[in-house]
Amino acid sequence: MRHLLDRHVVFFAGKGGVGKTTCSAAFALAAARGGRRVLLVSTDPAHSTSDIFEQPFSAEERQVLPNLAGLEIDSAHEARRYLDEAKARMAGLFSPAVVKEAARQIELTAAMPGVADVALFDRMTDLVLARGGGYDLVVFDTAPTGHALQLLRMPELMVTWIDALARRRRDVAAAQAAGGEVEAGGAASDPVLEILERRAGRLRAMRSELCCADRVAVVLVLVPERLPIEETGRAVHLLEEAGLQPAGVVVNRVLPDGLPGDYFRSRSAQERTYRDEIDRRFGNLRRVTIPQFESDIHGLAGLEWVGQHLLADPARAR
Repeated sequence: MRHLLDRHVVFFAGKGGVGKTTCSAAFALAAARGGRRVLLVSTDPAHSTSDIFEQPFSAEERQVLPNLAGLEIDSAHEARRYLDEAKARMAGLFSPAVVKEAARQIELTAAMPGVADVALFDRMTDLVLARGGGYDLVVFDTAPTGHALQLLRMPELMVTWIDALARRRRDVAAAQAAGGEVEAGGAASDPVLEILERRAGRLRAMRSELCCADRVAVVLVLVPERLPIEETGRAVHLLEEAGLQPAGVVVNRVLPDGLPGDYFRSRSAQERTYRDEIDRRFGNLRRVTIPQFESDIHGLAGLEWVGQHLLADPARAR
């Protein structure tokens, strides 16, 4: 994965429990140790970055180590910020009576499914389009595969919806102009239409950035077992369908060779079968193997050990 150190944004995705947090944290730490200014961002609701670094992260960026800052995005916090900004924009567009009713409607949407995801994606967009602001590299530790893919595909889905709203707004304005209700051409200065068009432009910019393989990379993490392999296969298909080519695969927790006993020989044989399948199904992607460690990975020493394997010479990667 050394080739990804020159990217601006790297996402680590995969099935729950396969080691995404470990790999993303180890990669971020290795990049920081190498002199890059790195921001490690957790978008998983069940944040583990604080645990693995053994120090607190928060909903605001904070320095963790030299060259390394951390951020655990709080969906509820981002949703509140997102809705408050929406109400502030409304206040500048409409009369107090309309604003009051609009604010009430906005508050009713606060508990609706999907609002937190939109707010989370909005925060991710800030980080990606700014390319980390003062950082050289932003590393995302994502939620399990399905949720992560939903976020990565959100620009494609939302821009279609917003374009439809904008067309409807133009049609209404044109009908009003034709009926003499407003001056012809009034839609050109329609503040709501301007907001929709800015939003669509921002989504298109995010989609363009995500599809730029020179700047953004998605790494899929799995373990050599049946279910993670199948889920990774679906993830590759959905990413490619959305125009996002995965940059590599991390095969995590591989048993070392030569362990004694019938149990370990049996497990190793089964694992060998799955590793051969991984090579066959993902042969067009760079692959790196992380061996099973003797104990849980936490703290800097363990992360540095994983980072050494992630950035191993190509001869050591399969």
